[in-house]
Amino acid sequence: MAATVERYSHPLPEPDDRVRPSWLSISGFPYWAVLLAGIEIYLAYLAFAVDDYNRAFRFLRPGIATTLEIAFWAFIVASGIGLIAALGRLSSYAVPRNIARTYIEFIRGVPTLPLVFFMAFVIVPDLTSALGGDGQTLSQLWRGIFALSLIYGGYIAEVFRGGIQSVPKGQIEAGRSVGMSSLQTMQSVVLPQAIRAILPPLGNDFISILKDTSLLSVLAVSEITYNSKLFVNTSFQPRETYTMLVFIYLTLVLGLSLLLNLFERWLNRDQAGAR
Repeated sequence: MAATVERYSHPLPEPDDRVRPSWLSISGFPYWAVLLAGIEIYLAYLAFAVDDYNRAFRFLRPGIATTLEIAFWAFIVASGIGLIAALGRLSSYAVPRNIARTYIEFIRGVPTLPLVFFMAFVIVPDLTSALGGDGQTLSQLWRGIFALSLIYGGYIAEVFRGGIQSVPKGQIEAGRSVGMSSLQTMQSVVLPQAIRAILPPLGNDFISILKDTSLLSVLAVSEITYNSKLFVNTSFQPRETYTMLVFIYLTLVLGLSLLLNLFERWLNRDQAGAR
């Protein structure tokens, strides 16, 4: 008796159901980048081809240099403060550990804008006077820079702490076993290895500082946000002015994000097999 063989037929998938190339799939193709590029191109067209938008853009443009200057110096000072606070946070001694923890939690516990006022008009003048200077004659620009530095120092401290703690303890013990002091071990063993984990989030903090320079408009620092307020008050064109303000910030942040992405790939090139 012949065995009965059951056959199961499977219809061919419709064209829309077939597997597509990865670059056409939603998960594979960077549609978001195309949309952002379209927005940038449209805003650039307004900035350079439409008279009202062009006037607003030209008025705001001088503030770009001030914005970048604030972000650069605030990031440099904040990185130094953050490193000191991170080392204090990891100290085996109770006094520096608790001082650093108090500073970090204080920064994290207060909204940024009130902190800008408090740092610029209370802490910075008091510190300047304590160091022998005249805290009342310090320019608003440098008050703003030091305010952002003190604020972001608390956040960058946690970046440094996480990077330092990512280094295996065996590396620290190896450094101490060959006669290095704690400071020498930190300089020669820990920080060089932690830098790979520290640099990408530090870049993100730089972008955050760049965006938060807009808060210094409340101190009458002539960066692009403050310039936009001046132009609106004289031209009565809020649509054009604030559209150009968004265009400038978006261009700066996207450019920096692209550079950071390229730098991170270069930093991790050995892990991908490219040397």
